[in-house]
Amino acid sequence: MSKILLDDKAINRALTRIAHEIIEKNKGVEDIVILGIKTRGVPLAKRIVKKIESFESESIPFDVLDITFYRDDLEKKTNQPIVHNDLQVLVENKTVILIDDVIYTGRTLRAAIDAVIDAGRPKKIQFAALIDRGHRELPLRPDYVGKNIPTSNNEIVHVHLSEEDGLDEVVVNEVEL
Repeated sequence: MSKILLDDKAINRALTRIAHEIIEKNKGVEDIVILGIKTRGVPLAKRIVKKIESFESESIPFDVLDITFYRDDLEKKTNQPIVHNDLQVLVENKTVILIDDVIYTGRTLRAAIDAVIDAGRPKKIQFAALIDRGHRELPLRPDYVGKNIPTSNNEIVHVHLSEEDGLDEVVVNEVEL
C-alpha cells in the first residue's frame, strides 16, 4: 500500500524554500560548495544549485559525492575496501552543503562527512534533506529540511525524481517486518 506524501509541486516548493534558507543562513553564497550525495541527492542538489544561481546571479561550485566506500557497513560487502575521492571542487575553507533525499539513521550523513573531510578541511559542513523521517541512530540532524515525515520502522520512504524515475513524488510504503 503506497501513500503519496509529496507531489511534483510540493517537491518544487520544498526545494525553493531550502534554496532560500541556504542563502539566508549563509548571508549569500560566497565560499559555498554544494555536493549531491549519490544517487538521488544529485538531481536534488542540481535543482537547488539552479535555483540559488537564478536568485543570486552567481555560479555555485557543485559536485557529486559518492560515499559507497565510507559506509560503516562496508565490511559486509568486501574485505578490502578501496577508498577513493573523486571530487573536482575544492572544499578547503569552504562552506560545504551536502544534499540528500532522505535522512533516516544518519549513517549516510556520517559517511558523507568522512568523505568531505578526506578531501580537505572545510570551514563548515551543512546538510539538506528533502525528507526527514526520524529514527536517528547517530546524533546528526539536517540544517535544511523539505518536509518532516514521522514514520514507523515498518515504513519505507521512496523519493521518485524525474531524472531517475520519470516522475517527481515522495511515497511511503508499509512493509512486513
